[in-house]
Amino acid sequence: MSEDWNTKYGTRRVRRDPPTLDEAIFAAIGITDDQEAQAEIAASLMGLPLETVLPEVKKVARTAARSATRVIAGEQGAQRSIVVERRVVRKFGNDKRTGT
Repeated sequence: MSEDWNTKYGTRRVRRDPPTLDEAIFAAIGITDDQEAQAEIAASLMGLPLETVLPEVKKVARTAARSATRVIAGEQGAQRSIVVERRVVRKFGNDKRTGT
């Protein structure tokens, strides 16, 4: 699917590709935490029926739950588990106060 138009610099073409199923599921996960809603969003982005997308969303959720803990092997082969959590830092616009 491409679209052509003429500009003063010549013909320009934009290629429009629909997202892959993995990309659609990734986008849906960023929007909501509910798996049913994620499946609906991904299905609407892809133009697929909900019944085909829902098992893929559940599969991605299972692998994401397992990947929250990282296992790192040390020098002697001992394993340590590390849990990575995201910390939100909020910055306020009025922190830059001028002197009086």
